[in-house]
Amino acid sequence: MSTRLSTGGRLLNKAKQMKFSFNGKQFTGFEGDTLASALLANDQMMMGRSFKYHRPRGVVASGAEEPNALMNLGKGGKFEPNQRATTTELYDGLTASSQNHWPSLEFDVGVANNYAARFLPAGFYYKTFMAPRAAWKHVFEPIVRQSAGLGKAPKDRDADRYEHYYAFFDVVVVGGGVAGLQAAKSAALSGAKVLLMEQTAQWGGRAPVDGGSVDGVASETFVETTLAELAAMENVTLRNRMMGAGVYDHGYVLGYERLTDHAPMMDGPRHRLWRIRARQIVTATGAIERPLSFAGNDVPGVMLASALRDYVVNFGVSSGDRTVVVTNNDDAYRTAIALKAAGLDVPVILDARATGGGALAEEAKAQGIRVEAGKAIAKVKGGKRVSGVVICAQAGEGGALEEIACDAVAMSGGWSPVVHLWSHCGGKLIWDDAQAHFRPDPSRAPTSHDGAGFVVTAGSASGPLTLDGVLSDAHLAGQTAATAAGFAAAKIAAPRAESEAEFALEPVWLMPQGAGPKLRMKAWLDYQNDVKVSDVRLAAQEGYESVEHTKRYTTLGMATDQGKLSNINGLAVLSDALNQPIPATGTTTFRPPYTPISMGSIAGEARDEVFQPLRRTPIHDWHETNGAFFEPVGHWRRPYCFPRGSESHADAVTREINQTRKSVGLLDASTLGKIIVKGPDAGKFLDMMYTNMMSTLKPGKCRYGLMCNENGFLIDDGVVARIDEDTFLCHTTTGGAERIHGWMEDWLQCEWWDMKVFTANVTEQYAQIAVVGPNARKVIEKLGGEMDVSREGLAFMSWKDGKIGDFDARAYRISFSGELSYEIAVPASQGRAFWDALLAAGEEFGIMPYGTEALHVMRAEKGFIMIGDETDGTVIPQDLNMQWAISKKKEDFLGKRAQMRDHMASPARWKLAGFETVDGSVIPDGAYIIADGTNANNQRNVQGRVTSTYYSPTLDRGIAMGLLHNGPDRMGEVVEFNKVDGSTVKAKVVDPVFYDKDGEKQNV
Repeated sequence: MSTRLSTGGRLLNKAKQMKFSFNGKQFTGFEGDTLASALLANDQMMMGRSFKYHRPRGVVASGAEEPNALMNLGKGGKFEPNQRATTTELYDGLTASSQNHWPSLEFDVGVANNYAARFLPAGFYYKTFMAPRAAWKHVFEPIVRQSAGLGKAPKDRDADRYEHYYAFFDVVVVGGGVAGLQAAKSAALSGAKVLLMEQTAQWGGRAPVDGGSVDGVASETFVETTLAELAAMENVTLRNRMMGAGVYDHGYVLGYERLTDHAPMMDGPRHRLWRIRARQIVTATGAIERPLSFAGNDVPGVMLASALRDYVVNFGVSSGDRTVVVTNNDDAYRTAIALKAAGLDVPVILDARATGGGALAEEAKAQGIRVEAGKAIAKVKGGKRVSGVVICAQAGEGGALEEIACDAVAMSGGWSPVVHLWSHCGGKLIWDDAQAHFRPDPSRAPTSHDGAGFVVTAGSASGPLTLDGVLSDAHLAGQTAATAAGFAAAKIAAPRAESEAEFALEPVWLMPQGAGPKLRMKAWLDYQNDVKVSDVRLAAQEGYESVEHTKRYTTLGMATDQGKLSNINGLAVLSDALNQPIPATGTTTFRPPYTPISMGSIAGEARDEVFQPLRRTPIHDWHETNGAFFEPVGHWRRPYCFPRGSESHADAVTREINQTRKSVGLLDASTLGKIIVKGPDAGKFLDMMYTNMMSTLKPGKCRYGLMCNENGFLIDDGVVARIDEDTFLCHTTTGGAERIHGWMEDWLQCEWWDMKVFTANVTEQYAQIAVVGPNARKVIEKLGGEMDVSREGLAFMSWKDGKIGDFDARAYRISFSGELSYEIAVPASQGRAFWDALLAAGEEFGIMPYGTEALHVMRAEKGFIMIGDETDGTVIPQDLNMQWAISKKKEDFLGKRAQMRDHMASPARWKLAGFETVDGSVIPDGAYIIADGTNANNQRNVQGRVTSTYYSPTLDRGIAMGLLHNGPDRMGEVVEFNKVDGSTVKAKVVDPVFYDKDGEKQNV
């Protein structure tokens, strides 16, 4: 049985007892325990059920690689599924429950799948769920949905808080073992600003457990000394309980810090997601021990040798009174020696190597432990816990030589470097025959924009497994990173370590090597997803020769541990089945995060009101006070109209339009995007971004421009003003500011990186107010100031800086309504005062604000397009009769080549036209223009659609714009638009410019 030992437990505070519950039962542990160690201390060997066959599962590891011991933790708003017991720190009051069983862990009806396992091999669902077709919806799909998943989805609102943190360092070191500590020290002594992170609560990694000495002192003392030195350095930041989740381009690192998981009653956020930029990244992520594949290697009580050693040394927990050790390398002997030192029985060490082990083996023999070379486990006996093992020859087929009673098995199949972070951003691997693992190839490191590597591995993550090799490699890695970050490497010697010499490992991918089908069907590779040796061999037999195809066919490595224990063994089995070397088979893709991170940490503070913060103009409070009805436009809230008293919205819009056309109106246009483009190549850059020529624009002038994506489709429009020779101000649509700014940066950073151009989104730096109508000039002139806004002083499509009244203003003479119009930008801090001043100055003219609906109606009356109305992601400028906005003088612009494709230049495309209903009514939004006949689905054929439709107070009738097949060539023709009730409305095809076609009113 598993129990708490009277000795050991270097991480425990036995003076502080903790109470916790598991599946409703009350247990106790100590401060410093993990949930896994506390359960083992209370003889809770079985901790869950496997996904597919619902086989009993116990803890197999002691860290983040654990595939079996996944728990539901907490209750209500604190509930979280699929949490690893091995990385969950015990706290008083912890509530845990096991997963994937019904009605209970001990008695699970799902185990029936285990008895039908021969009928449920890898890929069975691809074959059995195919027919009969009708059974999918009513039989197969309900079964799949009921079986899917391991934990329960939370039902209550998350009660915790999360946050994001941005940081910048010269060198980031991931991993707080002896390698990470030494790499951080070497880099810090060279002058680099260093961040060192460790995913667990303790520093030092495996060294304090495995022993050895560094510079004449115990490895644990070396850890404490080095940690103290780093803590005293001002240029070093230490963070434990923080995982390096992912490495991305340009030195971007994602760190996942668990702040209060170990103490939920603490105030503060639960998790913090670090977004880090680093010049160099050192991955000192260590190595993971591999399991061995033999029949019954999943029975609770079968554990990695290193994990069993961790529980004894770190937590003072015995996983069994009698432990059989099985290995193909010397490291597992350390476990046997540790067990013996703790007073536990090790009846035998089974070493698959015919020649046996080295100095550690001799030490084990000296302590009276029986060692059998060339032997293996044929099968493990027991169901819900180990009861014994059957011994056989490794070179044989599994014939029983002896049966030994035991209640635990410690297995070791060698060690694999943790290469995930190295591989996230393109680092390549090479196969090491001597160690039988993939390790990073330093000559093919992840490279940054300049072609230089920005990731360095350290310690056993590089491949060395001896303490001396780990420290030497880490010391060099720290110096290399510091040098690459621009610092001179400190001239200090690497620490020297002493540890026992070890004999070479002998690769063992199946035990025994000649195991037949019956043994292979019980030898597990992926514990969580129930993938066996036989499944991988079946995949190869059925033609799945690519490792990526095999992964998906068998689900090998697709569980929550992402194959940390299973992948190398699975690759080896597949290689053997294909009769090819392991390097030829390759590896699957390593993707971030390294271990799962919470959804809350990804969202950070973005919840409730902060999830999508509402953006408000400097004049927003005035709008609210004066009864504006708002509509969402992107993240902004813009006034739709300003109803008065019992006035309907339609009546308010009519009033606002009539007042603006007759006298003067005000529009809060602050939301329009404003992007500064500056640099010697700014004109060249904008020539590529817009369809027309911007480089020829003179300072002080404005030009309307269209912007297309690389597929030729129209994505934005706006007025561009040239400020000086090197500076332009680009106006965008309200919803397009961030998108277009990002679009510009994407091309500058990724394609035209050699252009000398900078961009800045200054949308919120200015309040912009449109003064519109025949009396607009009079209102502005009434404010006084130095600026000449006369027809001659500020011509149409020009701009000018100066004083209007006491305000610092930039006035643009542009119009989106067809009336005399000035769009005036002032600093955001002056926006409300300027608005109030305009209202006061315009009082004698009956000035009033108008909203977005009046804006839309007036622009439609003038035939001006609106992005998002006349465009839908499939429309090109030529569809809107805007060939005039496409330059014939320049060689290229984004979308030009796409617009030359046959279907884009086809005369059969729908084109913009205007429509006036015969009866004066308003065409419904979304209506299609119907054509004769029906299509293959018996639906009416269509020949166009409405894009904008309004009641026009100016014309006192319904008007519309839309796309129609050969629209410009069909003036005067009457077409029919469909209505929801099945009836139609007739409309005459007309010019889309309904009002002031010659533009006289805007030029007064």
